[in-house]
Amino acid sequence: MKVAVVTGASSGIGRSAALHLARRGAGVILTYGRNAEGGRETVALIEKEGGTAVALPLDLGDSGTFDAFRDSVAEVLGATWGRTTFDQLVNNAGSSHAAPVERMTEEDFDRLARVLLKGPYFLTQRLLPLLADGGAIVHTSSSSTAPYGVEPGYSAYAAMKGGVDVLTRCMAKEFSVRGIRVNAVSPGPTRTRLGDDAFSRFPEVIEGLAARTALGRLGEPDDIGAVIATLASEESAWVTGQVVEASGGYNL
Repeated sequence: MKVAVVTGASSGIGRSAALHLARRGAGVILTYGRNAEGGRETVALIEKEGGTAVALPLDLGDSGTFDAFRDSVAEVLGATWGRTTFDQLVNNAGSSHAAPVERMTEEDFDRLARVLLKGPYFLTQRLLPLLADGGAIVHTSSSSTAPYGVEPGYSAYAAMKGGVDVLTRCMAKEFSVRGIRVNAVSPGPTRTRLGDDAFSRFPEVIEGLAARTALGRLGEPDDIGAVIATLASEESAWVTGQVVEASGGYNL
């Protein structure tokens, strides 16, 4: 049995990725931030379908906690699956904040940097000794990095996700000596709780986003989770260093 670590799996894309990986037979160590109840719900959903999952807390914005998190992962691997390594890492946990350049504060900029770029970078570094040779890493990026359809207010967010795209290629090169593949999925507008559940608070924006999407609707978490699970699986054994857009043709 393969084992996956999925960050930010208390809801949305992370929950969907965890479920899709479990349906493919993987055990799942999933993380939650402030939404502990959501983490427990994801575990329950996986167990209801006959899978095995464990939820652990993780503050992706505080790299000082990563050593303790790695130790918790090692403990869970041994206690739950009798293993010392895991096979798939999904760096999905994130945060969002929109502001034009002239109103962006250093505090908000630094928070985005810690969660979206520094967090995945150093969490991957800490977990590498536990990631099995021949394993796979999938980052969650964003279509906000595309050179077309640039949206005002997303300069900092898009810059961090652009860094993730570059990081994906660099990690793919470095980790190839161990047979570890590294890819990223770039979602378009997707119905998640990101941005303080923005789509629930501002449903009037959905129609316009759907109109700009070739397939005519807003993305759903399962649209992205299935792609993440596919990239992490052996079906994608010859794919590495790629940023795969899963947006339904947003701004096409």
